[in-house]
Amino acid sequence: MKYFKISILREYSIFIWLLLIAFLGIFMMSVYSSYKIEQNNKIKSIFENIYLKKTLIEISKNLKPRYTFLEYNSKAGDTYQTIVNKLNVNKIEKKNLLSSILKEDDLKVLRINQKFEFKFDNLKSRKIIEFKIETDNKNQILFTKSKNEEKFKSKKIQKNFTKRLVYKETIITNSLYNSAVNLGIKPNIIIEFARLYGFQVDFQRDIWKDDSFQIIYEEYTNENNKVVDTGEIIFANLNLQNTDLQLYKYEYDKNKIDYFDENGKSIKKTLMKTPINGARLSSSYGKRKHPILGYTKMHTGTDFAAPTGTPIMASGDGKVTKAGWCGGGGNCVKIKHNSTYQTVYAHMSKFGRGIKRGVRVKQGQIIGYVGSTGLSTGPHLHYEVIENGKKVNSQKLKLPSGKILKGEDRKKFEVSKIKIDVLKSNLITKVN
Repeated sequence: MKYFKISILREYSIFIWLLLIAFLGIFMMSVYSSYKIEQNNKIKSIFENIYLKKTLIEISKNLKPRYTFLEYNSKAGDTYQTIVNKLNVNKIEKKNLLSSILKEDDLKVLRINQKFEFKFDNLKSRKIIEFKIETDNKNQILFTKSKNEEKFKSKKIQKNFTKRLVYKETIITNSLYNSAVNLGIKPNIIIEFARLYGFQVDFQRDIWKDDSFQIIYEEYTNENNKVVDTGEIIFANLNLQNTDLQLYKYEYDKNKIDYFDENGKSIKKTLMKTPINGARLSSSYGKRKHPILGYTKMHTGTDFAAPTGTPIMASGDGKVTKAGWCGGGGNCVKIKHNSTYQTVYAHMSKFGRGIKRGVRVKQGQIIGYVGSTGLSTGPHLHYEVIENGKKVNSQKLKLPSGKILKGEDRKKFEVSKIKIDVLKSNLITKVN
């Protein structure tokens, strides 16, 4: 009985202690809550002080960002040195910037409208900690340096672009060029289209009103869905007088790409039939009365009338043997293609970039621009083909064909061709 009473008293005392602790906890929470409310009211009253508000606004106005950025687009006459000299940094920093730029092979040539972006750290006496230079529309070089380094490290980066395939088709009502421009096709794609068909089509005499073309090519867009560049042609079809001339892009070997017709035959020949797009054949090969000299003489080339400044393409791969004044031919370029063929391009207004004696050129590369220099009555291209040392009629020249796919290569091409045809059908469905 005595043990039972002691047990009851022990349990009663534990209950009393728990009750006291609970009351104490409630009291402390009440005190803390009152304290928080009082503190919040004090802070609120401080921020409602009109003088403090004005002070905070003034401080905010005068705060400068940690980093600032400067963008610059190169202009005619600029050099890397003149651009660097415009920057508000010390001489050592300028020297460091310039040496970093000049080490890059992709920046050997400064193009007009090339974009530069510099990032300054305002806590480090306005030092440049990072800068970027565009190498083309899709790529740029990023220069950075770590916290304790003075020298820049470079890294090639690709811009955040989206590649998409574009399908276009139309009936030619005026000229191929105008019809393509009206569709919104970029000029470089039109020039490439003309280059591909230049092996088998005379754009002046072979294209008629109501002929048509189809084309699938790559297009690159930025985050604003704006087209910034174009890629390669995937498929093309030129319908001339109800005859289709289809071309398919195909990689027949590692990193070796060419365009083949539906029978697996490469359209690439030794020389292009016409080295200029959109020109009018104004004088053929043969005897004629010279328009300036006034007497009849052999016209050893073909004349293509075109506006001044129209690009002239190399009709085949080769080496430039002359780029200069050719007397009556004015500014001219001569190219040796192989042991058999040479070509001459005369009366140019100016030469293409980098075109000089000894330079190797690729088929379709721009070597100059139409002009009227030398003995000329108006802007045109005088084009000559020399075969085994003899000047021949370029328009009647039978040229060797390119590669013909056979065996396993032909089977792989047929699979690739089917895929492109399916792609074309899907793109046409989307357009319609």
